[in-house]
Amino acid sequence: MPVPAFDHVVVIVFENKETTSVLGSRAAPTFNSYARRYASLTRYYAVTHPSLPNYLALVSGSTQGITNDCTDCVVDAKSLADTIESSGRTWKTYAEGLPAPGFLGPFNGRYAKKHDPFAYFRGIATDPARRTRLVPLSRLATDLRAGALPSFSLVVPDLCHSMHDCSVSVGDAWLRSQVGRFLKLPRTVVFVLFDEGSTSSGGGGHTTALALGTAVRLRSRFTGVTGHYGILRTIEQAWGLPLLGHSAHVAPITGIWR
Repeated sequence: MPVPAFDHVVVIVFENKETTSVLGSRAAPTFNSYARRYASLTRYYAVTHPSLPNYLALVSGSTQGITNDCTDCVVDAKSLADTIESSGRTWKTYAEGLPAPGFLGPFNGRYAKKHDPFAYFRGIATDPARRTRLVPLSRLATDLRAGALPSFSLVVPDLCHSMHDCSVSVGDAWLRSQVGRFLKLPRTVVFVLFDEGSTSSGGGGHTTALALGTAVRLRSRFTGVTGHYGILRTIEQAWGLPLLGHSAHVAPITGIWR
């Protein structure tokens, strides 16, 4: 089946693990269970190192010339937030540890701006109304109860729960505690990704990537080479959005949809 017109897309991004550290590991029972039950993207490669350029690639189709984890840099480009808004849909980032909506500081406890890509785009960072769509993860439960989950949600675990500073088993337990709330929402896909691996295979490492939710055909696989640009292209295809950057040159993810 071609890419369906999802009601909701949720993207959850973990940190810095090759797929061999996750799939097949006894430290990651949740990841392995979902990989068997839903869909696995078996040849998923990150773009580069370090974190920030990968996050920018995921939401704008380009690293935007950024090669480090700068916290005071600003991106003058279109992002998925712009094209989603232009289509009449909605978006939010739910970032664990964010102290207040619209916070643009580099760190707060275990929150790190470098994992919050929409905070870097000038059109969001300089617009107080748009900036309020960068919210603490604690707002997610409120939005779900109110039936107000946006069309697109980027869910950012903190530096521990993302596996950046803590173990695979800690991140796996966090995923188990969080992801169930999305799995029965109609026409919904939850992409569970890693920003990069620990090698430079394919550019930024061979990482685990899963597609979960009611829009996904159970026990399916996508075996084409893909990555952050492929996820972006798939979302754009689903909603008829303009193609940003390198997403125009890659194929969408197909064959795993109901």
